[in-house]
Amino acid sequence: MLYAPEQTLLREAQPLSGAEDDYDGLLDLVGDASIVLLGEASHGTHEFYRERARITRRLIEERGFRGVAVEADWPDAYRVNRYVHGAPEDADAEEALRGFRRFPTWMWRNAEVLDFVGWLRAHNERTNFEGAASFFGLDLYSLASSVAEVIAYLGRVDPPSAERARERYACFEHFGGEQDYGRAVSLGISESCRRGVIAQLTELQRLGNAYLRRDGIAAEDEQFYAEQNARLVASAEEYYRAMFGDPASSWNLRDRHMAETLGRLTHHLGRHGEPPRIVVWEHNSHVGDARMTEMSRRGELNVGQLARQRWPDHVALVGFTTYSGTVTAASAWDAPAERKRVRPALAESFEALFHELGQPRFMLDLVRGDAAQALVEPRLERAIGVIYRPETERQSHYFFAHLAGQFDAVIHIDETRAVEPLERTAGWEVGEPPETYPSGL
Repeated sequence: MLYAPEQTLLREAQPLSGAEDDYDGLLDLVGDASIVLLGEASHGTHEFYRERARITRRLIEERGFRGVAVEADWPDAYRVNRYVHGAPEDADAEEALRGFRRFPTWMWRNAEVLDFVGWLRAHNERTNFEGAASFFGLDLYSLASSVAEVIAYLGRVDPPSAERARERYACFEHFGGEQDYGRAVSLGISESCRRGVIAQLTELQRLGNAYLRRDGIAAEDEQFYAEQNARLVASAEEYYRAMFGDPASSWNLRDRHMAETLGRLTHHLGRHGEPPRIVVWEHNSHVGDARMTEMSRRGELNVGQLARQRWPDHVALVGFTTYSGTVTAASAWDAPAERKRVRPALAESFEALFHELGQPRFMLDLVRGDAAQALVEPRLERAIGVIYRPETERQSHYFFAHLAGQFDAVIHIDETRAVEPLERTAGWEVGEPPETYPSGL
């Protein structure tokens, strides 16, 4: 038996059948918004990637969106950007995605992203690259590769400056990796590299206009790319030091960096004309407004909150949920990808509530209509990142949220399956046995 809130939700649910007009209601909701953030309840679900790609294609083709910004490292995504703009370095989409070598590779080296990147290149070719749509990364983990990219850029345009950059960034060479650096500095074992990092960013900004005057407008993208790499090094240096302190501080540093990068992209893409429209692909925990979740009580903010504050009335936040199925995830950081079973959602969760409606796929508009009123009470919401620990699911993967304020729309797909990595491990191929599998013979 469905109670009044469930009856309201069932009435408001917009079924998704795979038809071309599935997201007419979402495009109406988006309206004139210039930033559309599309979430995901896990980093490893086939349907989340597929539906985000379907929505994004329509936003590009029908609404003139010119950028796709994803929860990925800046230099790796920029290799894809060069490919979709027709650069000859990579022969196809799979090769363009080979820059994604850092854990978790399946987030971007998967079958759905491969298809989307191929489509984006073909779309840009059909338009003769006039007003081509771009592909960017927002994240800050790529300290080492961003250092290399800054030095390589300066080596081409200003060799003496490249030598100065090499000397400043050499500070990081004394450590085994970014986390070793952060740990050593936070414990007072080593001095911070921050002074040299900031000096390098300042010099690159100061000399940037001179490089552009010498090389012309065609160099604008490369100058922007290099300067963003230098900014990323500065943000990452601070982030890796903060990792060993207050968790909220490191989270906020990362999301502020992503939101600031999004702001710079809007300025860069719109520098010669109308302000651009950009689609963002990130996890629900970054996309949904943090003020509407228990994250806020922990002192955490996120990209969705910052976007609403910076561009009020010009942002749409879309979340995704699922009840059960399989997911691609690891059991620990840097561990191999596995195909894991997703347990049925807890009874007191939004996912369980949506399951009770008996509809396999639907969208709820939380701005117009009555759905928001039926979701006014806080409930648990599930979040699966790159690690999934079903044995501690309540502690590891649920948090309380006011869904109607967290998102402008939510898309529920009741049963989902794991996204397919381009490189499949034995653990992924076999997957987990069903719960009824005998424990012994």
